[in-house]
Amino acid sequence: MRNPKILVVEDEDLIRLTLAEALADAGFDVVEAGSGDEALLLLQAQNGFRLLLTDIHLPGLLDGLALAEEVRRSEPAMPVIYMTGRPDCAVLGPRDGVDRLIAKPYRLAEVCAAARRMTGG
Repeated sequence: MRNPKILVVEDEDLIRLTLAEALADAGFDVVEAGSGDEALLLLQAQNGFRLLLTDIHLPGLLDGLALAEEVRRSEPAMPVIYMTGRPDCAVLGPRDGVDRLIAKPYRLAEVCAAARRMTGG
């Protein structure tokens, strides 16, 4: 069985690299993007993603919320984990279309466990 393929979208390079490494060590096939715009291009060019893991605040035209909205037009069942360090976003929940919100700073084990749950692993 193939490892679940996930897209990690984070504009802070060190955070993205650390998170991608932890998720790969946890058994995921990780693809990385540094912006919502780059992530959308990857999602359109590649198939088989099982999860979108995105920061809410990103550079470019698409923030994490807009990116997820775009993704769900073609993949309505795609689960999304949102990450944020901003307290004003900590109130987002299912009524806002948010599957799972993880506040920064987070524990890598928390993110990996949430990814496993949301991909059925």
